[in-house]
Amino acid sequence: MLHDLVAAALKAGADAAEAATARRASLSVGVRNAALEDVEREESTDLGLRVFIGKRQATVSSSDLSDATRGRLVERAIAMAKLAPEDPYASLAPKDLLAPAPHADLDLYDPSERSAEQLEAAAIAVEVAAMAVDGVSRSEGGDASWSSSEWQMVTSDGFVGQHRGSVFSMGAGVIAEKDGQMERGGEHRALRHLEDLPSAEEIGKTAGERAVARVGARKIASTTAPVIFDNRMATQVLSPLLGAISGTAIARGSSFLKDKLNKLVLPADVDLIDDPLRPRGHGSTPFDDEGVRVEKRAIVEDGILNTWLLNTASAAQLGMTTTGHASRGLVGPSGVSAHNVHLSAGEGTLDDLMAQAGTGLLITSMFGPSLNGNTGDWSAGVSGFWFENGERAYPVSEVTVAGNLIELYARLQRAGDLQFRHAFNSPSLLFDKVAIAGK
Repeated sequence: MLHDLVAAALKAGADAAEAATARRASLSVGVRNAALEDVEREESTDLGLRVFIGKRQATVSSSDLSDATRGRLVERAIAMAKLAPEDPYASLAPKDLLAPAPHADLDLYDPSERSAEQLEAAAIAVEVAAMAVDGVSRSEGGDASWSSSEWQMVTSDGFVGQHRGSVFSMGAGVIAEKDGQMERGGEHRALRHLEDLPSAEEIGKTAGERAVARVGARKIASTTAPVIFDNRMATQVLSPLLGAISGTAIARGSSFLKDKLNKLVLPADVDLIDDPLRPRGHGSTPFDDEGVRVEKRAIVEDGILNTWLLNTASAAQLGMTTTGHASRGLVGPSGVSAHNVHLSAGEGTLDDLMAQAGTGLLITSMFGPSLNGNTGDWSAGVSGFWFENGERAYPVSEVTVAGNLIELYARLQRAGDLQFRHAFNSPSLLFDKVAIAGK
């Protein structure tokens, strides 16, 4: 079908064309107080076509895959491209950079499918485990799900690619209460293979313990002190770095790191690695969304920023070569996205970081981050624990932390507690001096 669609586009007047399909199936179940609350099932197949006429491009998409609709898609795409403004950087990816076949098998797909009854039982089990923690008073619900997806792409330059993946997830949220004060806590895990998913008991217990630990949260006075982001939150302070090295941001000149290529941006012993070929990784892929081959690379090595993240268009605009970081759906031109990113681990535990800092704030949740993309000035609402003499003293809430990311990145210190749980992972991070706004 995709080959025929590309051929039809070329016959209708396109100089180049790219067709893709995205298939998805999913089933999710939610419960509250052991009673079924919702069941959602999705099955979809969508088709996208991108055509180029000279330096003009257009994209169209449909969920109707009939012959008649495909014919209309070609007509509409050609008509739109003829009217589109010229884009000097619009093109398919260079042929010599396309991923060769056969593509790497990254073990991203588990064919297991859990029935609605099995998912309901898992959701109830994780909720029950969370509610069993002493101090938990009520449930916000348990959930379990599975999903599968498949991406196929064909281009007029001869690229043919396909990859598929699966995700299995389970989680719960609960409320703990003491002396009239209530605090939320939760845990949610998602992995490519069902066999890798922790037990409902483990996930639920973690959710309950987090809620109980938060009870009795206090406000603190504004101050400047060491701040630690635990390994679940650390990526949220690092994620602006990835946005700042996106080729699209660099080409616009709207990045606080625009002058930092081949310069020190992290401490000299720190690496930031992107590995799209990690087996079972959440962000793993055998090729990017333009069909370009991908590879493991050190975005930052020994503290030095080695590369921008580039797709074909941003690379052309900057006079560089795509790095295989194109990301797109079925509508519109490609954007830029990283794959599996992790910050290299340091040494020691989270407790060791607290002992090193002595007194300060441990952040375990975050909301409402704000960033000035041009300067790197950053702030976020957080909650967590105040620690003294290297040990947790009491939970805190309604706190804001702020600083300039260029300065903060230069001073980060790492624990050794790196865990690969998501597409972006980091060990716990200590910053020795951060502005804290409290009461």
